[in-house]
Amino acid sequence: MGGTKETRGMRITLIGIGLATALFFSCTPADPPKPLVWEFESSIRALEVTAEQGIWWAGANGLVGHSMDDGASWQVDTLRLSDGTLPAFRSIAVTNEAAFALTIASPAVLFRRDLDGAIWDSVYVNKDPAIFFDSMAFWDDQEGLAMGDATAECLSVLITRDGGRQWNLLDCSELPQVATAASGQKEAAFAASNGNLVIQDDEVWMASGGVSSRLYYSSDRGKNWSVSNTPIMQGGAMTGMFSVARCPDEGNVGMAWGGNWEEMEDNSANKIVSNDGGLQWELLTPNDGPGYRSSVQFVPNSSCQGIWAVGIPGVSQSWDAGETWTTEADSSFYTVRFDPKGETAWLAGRGRVKRMPVTRP
Repeated sequence: MGGTKETRGMRITLIGIGLATALFFSCTPADPPKPLVWEFESSIRALEVTAEQGIWWAGANGLVGHSMDDGASWQVDTLRLSDGTLPAFRSIAVTNEAAFALTIASPAVLFRRDLDGAIWDSVYVNKDPAIFFDSMAFWDDQEGLAMGDATAECLSVLITRDGGRQWNLLDCSELPQVATAASGQKEAAFAASNGNLVIQDDEVWMASGGVSSRLYYSSDRGKNWSVSNTPIMQGGAMTGMFSVARCPDEGNVGMAWGGNWEEMEDNSANKIVSNDGGLQWELLTPNDGPGYRSSVQFVPNSSCQGIWAVGIPGVSQSWDAGETWTTEADSSFYTVRFDPKGETAWLAGRGRVKRMPVTRP
């Protein structure tokens, strides 16, 4: 598996199509920059924004794109499986050395590309018919993990300790057992926004959903795990946490968001918060505020007051830690990320990537 060359990629450069076919200039120096939108032939749920390595996304039709100049130009690679088929991606991660994209279903293939190279290599393959991966994240250039649904009695968790060249699937003896309903349906996760994982220092939070929606926790980079219950709605096939986030300004503050994908207006118990590093969770404004969203993120440099929640019903913003919200009804986007300064928001979804300025109250 390691070092094989599944694809050399087909490269194209897109110079701001869709709403971004022209350069925009401010009428006056005080005018904020206008949003830019680029269109791609892909449903995009995996998005990463970095300070040094640019903007990266992965989606359907085997497409992985990135820009090193804030979207002025894009390089888009078409990755294929060994039989020539085009996979769907829901997970992406980028370190200072390499980029990674992970397909969802069997055969699940994890691709790696050196940032100074041009070839995507397959470094992990899983042919279990039940495999389905959801999210991926890295602590640093050497250590990272990916997670997916259970194929046995635990969630599928991949760990790398060598910069993503080799990956090991944790044995269920190393992880908490998943909850199982009387019907036989198991606790799982949602590949909705590459948002099931959040990493800080040596810690990782991992959010599950479905018949049970719990928060998995490791303080030592995935060597030991515990799991705690949450009060978010759960028990149905499409209920629970879809995304989890930690405030970059205060690491003990966290939020998880989801709801019921089949009843998107239900806001009775779809968002939860923690103020003690994820040990305890409580409902945030039950029966108030937006319903289902697939991605939640804190705005950097907002003292944990700025929160965006994005999904099919729209793009919602709060600037008072989630007490009140404004929503733009736009069904185009599934996921959101911010630049490290919190000045620019990036959204991705139904064939689109959007860059917009963060306007603070």
